[in-house]
Amino acid sequence: MVRTLLNILWLLLSGIWLAFGYVIAGVVMCLLIITIPFGIASFRLAVFVLWPFGRTVLRRPDAGAASTIGNVIWFILAGFWIAVAHLLLGLVLCLTIIGIPLGLGNFKLAAVAVAPLGKQIVSTNDPRASLGVATF
Repeated sequence: MVRTLLNILWLLLSGIWLAFGYVIAGVVMCLLIITIPFGIASFRLAVFVLWPFGRTVLRRPDAGAASTIGNVIWFILAGFWIAVAHLLLGLVLCLTIIGIPLGLGNFKLAAVAVAPLGKQIVSTNDPRASLGVATF
């Protein structure tokens, strides 16, 4: 019940705007063939930021050096700016008591926005979630 309420507040106060930013980044990334994997990651994150509470991000066990190199390129192309958006929105949301959980969620998502490749999004009910880093 609390997760649903937080997700509804999140959707109205920041989820739609952040998802819009991720979709724009995804469309731009899909314009070139070589950056299509970044576009797919951006679209995946767009869906995640619409309803983040009750889901978590885990590092994929098969993620290797290619994911690391891809994350460096992602950070240069879009990750930095999206992370800044999460941080600024998180600061604004933390100005109110009701917005503090949403602001903290934005701070956690900023870390995901910096390096999304080689990660997967799972439900917090998933047994693998106990191994995760960022839980909402």
